[in-house]
Amino acid sequence: MIIGYARVSRKEQNLNLQIDALKKAGCEKIYTEKISAVKERPEFEKVLDLLRKGDKLVVWKLDRLGRSLKQLVNLVEEFGKREIEFTCIYDNIDTSTPQGRLFFNMMASLAEYEREIIKERTMHGLEAAKIRGKFGGRPAGLSNENLQKAKVAKQLYEEGKISAKEIAKTLGLSTATLYRYLHRMEVKIGELPAS
Repeated sequence: MIIGYARVSRKEQNLNLQIDALKKAGCEKIYTEKISAVKERPEFEKVLDLLRKGDKLVVWKLDRLGRSLKQLVNLVEEFGKREIEFTCIYDNIDTSTPQGRLFFNMMASLAEYEREIIKERTMHGLEAAKIRGKFGGRPAGLSNENLQKAKVAKQLYEEGKISAKEIAKTLGLSTATLYRYLHRMEVKIGELPAS
């Protein structure tokens, strides 16, 4: 079965150009969506469930199928494993031909190369920062100002004269931050009146 998939990003956009091209390509069923590629695509999910060994998925343009090279490569690899052919009309790609398969193999290699380059740059950046005495991740502790606030918070909380909410307001903290500070200062929360 030849299945077509057409998508536009906004409701006011028109699908006619894509639908006409898919019909001309011999699609027996056409699924359409007016939704951004960032969001869930229920019609596309139906297409993926419907496709069987020997079927062909046809789209007008590659960007209708996925929003990133990695996503496209992953989809086409999945199609290959499931023995589903893929055709992109506008970009003249057909994985049932040797040229189409070569094109996607090259895309997969480029995507892998890009991932390796990013990983390598990250490692070099971390090494350079380490040489300069800087380390990645969250800071090891509280700043001097926040450490002072934490000490005051501990004292006020242990006195038990005002609520945790009032302590947080007095110190200009959120209640969640106050409790993080108290935990850091090893205060046993709940043993003292805090509300």
